[in-house]
Amino acid sequence: MESLNVISSASTAKPRFSFRQFLKKSTFLRPVQRTLVPRRTSNWKIFTPILKAQQSELKDGSATVSKSKISEGEALKVKEWEVGMFRDEVAASQGIRIRRRPPSGPPRHYVGPFEFRLQNEGNTPRNILEEIIWHKDVEVAQMKERKPLFTLGKALDNAPSVQDFIGALKGANSRTGLPGLIAEVKKASPSRGVLREDFDPVDIAKAYEKGGAACLSVLTDQKYFQGSFENLEAIRNSGVKCPLLCKEFIIDAWQIYYARTKGADAVLLIAGVLPDLDIKYMTKICKLLGLAALVEVHDEKEMDRVLQIDGIELVGINNRDLETFKVDISNTKKLLEGDRGERIRQKGITVVGESGLFTPADISYVQEAGVKAVLVGESIVKQKDPAKGITELFGKDISL
Repeated sequence: MESLNVISSASTAKPRFSFRQFLKKSTFLRPVQRTLVPRRTSNWKIFTPILKAQQSELKDGSATVSKSKISEGEALKVKEWEVGMFRDEVAASQGIRIRRRPPSGPPRHYVGPFEFRLQNEGNTPRNILEEIIWHKDVEVAQMKERKPLFTLGKALDNAPSVQDFIGALKGANSRTGLPGLIAEVKKASPSRGVLREDFDPVDIAKAYEKGGAACLSVLTDQKYFQGSFENLEAIRNSGVKCPLLCKEFIIDAWQIYYARTKGADAVLLIAGVLPDLDIKYMTKICKLLGLAALVEVHDEKEMDRVLQIDGIELVGINNRDLETFKVDISNTKKLLEGDRGERIRQKGITVVGESGLFTPADISYVQEAGVKAVLVGESIVKQKDPAKGITELFGKDISL
């Protein structure tokens, strides 16, 4: 992670204070600062600012931004940049290694008391997940400009009724004695390339439903997975009755509202990308909209974070390391052993096993570990008849 030097050009004074203290002085953050600021940890060295007070800009120990005639748009960019710096600091303190956007200095018209210089870090993503998130950050900003949140009201009112995603998984588990299936409508992935050339999302969704899927997961990322929100909407309007998960890399609450307008019944929240406060905030939005939130974890630290958040009902354990894309299904068992497994049972959380599931033996393995549902894509979408692929995956016919 980058280190930052903050250098002023106008004074010899060299008071030292943390980036947290700078943000505390920023009035636009005062309503949220007390909630967001973490305790000092070993990650605190991420930000190492050194301040020199600028002439007439340091009063009673508080830094103020020079009054300059800049547009509202540029002022907003400054505030967004400052919030981004703060978000990255909070995320790092929680062990999140994925940066939200490329490291950069302040906006071109920044006129505050700080001048930032980046060190030891280029603008190259560390892994494929970080590359996806950086692209998604730009993509979502563009989508929000085209369709601001206030314009989605009518579409939200006209959206199809929300279906009970978690209830469908529990019902399938009770009916079959096997994990409820979330079958994934996915054309491609960064690690495997195109999975199915003759890809018709509606036909695949109907085949999944016929084969006994309790719910469907629909990829909406276009660049890396060749999915779309149009696919989600088409499946919802096709007469398919299965509840739908919008499988998207969510980094902004706007995406949740937009997914609902396209017929989503659930959304994916990735703990390896989202800080705790974002997960809390977004799960509350989901509840207001009637959506289920599938909170995905990959390791013990992420699981421990999620278990400390009230109101989580659905947790997915991804056996794929999203930084290296290597798969190990024993990850599910490891995260459900001991005290963690007991806490999950006490909280009544439904656990979903994800990735690396290809055979009845794989399904049995994660079921014995404690999952009540599985999310499967590659092993069934590649089959000529996806419904038959489901039967082969479970070793029996699970259709109604």
